Amino acid sequence: MSQGLSSCPSLRGVPRSGTTKQTPRSKEIASSLTSFAPRNDALTNIYSILYRHFGPRHWWPADTKFEVIIGAILTQNTAWVNVERAIENLKKEHLLSPKKLYNLDNKKLAELIRPSGYYNIKAKRVKAFLKFLFEYHNGSLKKLFANNLPDLRDQLLTVNGIGPETADSIILYAAGKPTFVVDAYTKRIFSRQGLISVSATYEETKKFFADNLPRSAKLFNEYHVLIVELGKNICKTKPECDVCPINASLRGVPTKSARRSKLRFKCGDCFAPRCARGSQ
Repeated sequence: MSQGLSSCPSLRGVPRSGTTKQTPRSKEIASSLTSFAPRNDALTNIYSILYRHFGPRHWWPADTKFEVIIGAILTQNTAWVNVERAIENLKKEHLLSPKKLYNLDNKKLAELIRPSGYYNIKAKRVKAFLKFLFEYHNGSLKKLFANNLPDLRDQLLTVNGIGPETADSIILYAAGKPTFVVDAYTKRIFSRQGLISVSATYEETKKFFADNLPRSAKLFNEYHVLIVELGKNICKTKPECDVCPINASLRGVPTKSARRSKLRFKCGDCFAPRCARGSQ
């Protein structure tokens, strides 16, 4: 995974099925799912399974919207723990604000964010975003986020170093607007379930989620992080299908056809290579 939450830390020891408490946020998400009629209800079923298994993820860990943006840029091609170190360096120097970073020397910025890796490149990307923010929005995130979602996304994609995944992470987690973030885990998990093609593009995968889920920023937020949790710990390159909560939900359902009927997707026939269950 190159960008977004793919590098977030594992959160094992979370509530398992039957123990997850309902919060106001989870109730709102559940209500939106109940009132929505998807073309394909596999996505809503999978969300429910993952939420019951992992519980709420409470992501993104940041004090401000600007911190989310810096984190989204720095997390490219590195583990989240390294991003945390880089952000902590900025906080110690009291530099985590648009104006202070905009005025900061590039070499100094690169040195402070060194723990995130590729620090010279990432310093240029942070500076490119800040230049865009000050030139077009007078340094104001409020003005930037006042744009409608399509315009906001188009603008972010013009910034050097901000691709679709980083742009969508900023829109979802900093601006709080409903755009789905796609990453390598998303493609791996849902292509293995036969819901998207292995060769599906970022935009094709994103459209599949947009077409089959209610437009809810809270839902997209929670769903994306649940996907990351599954992909990091269970549906890995070599999957651990015997402990997969999706497979667990099908235990006791005797036939493949019955399994498909129950959840309306091919979990029982997972296409994962080298699957522990022996499926291909």
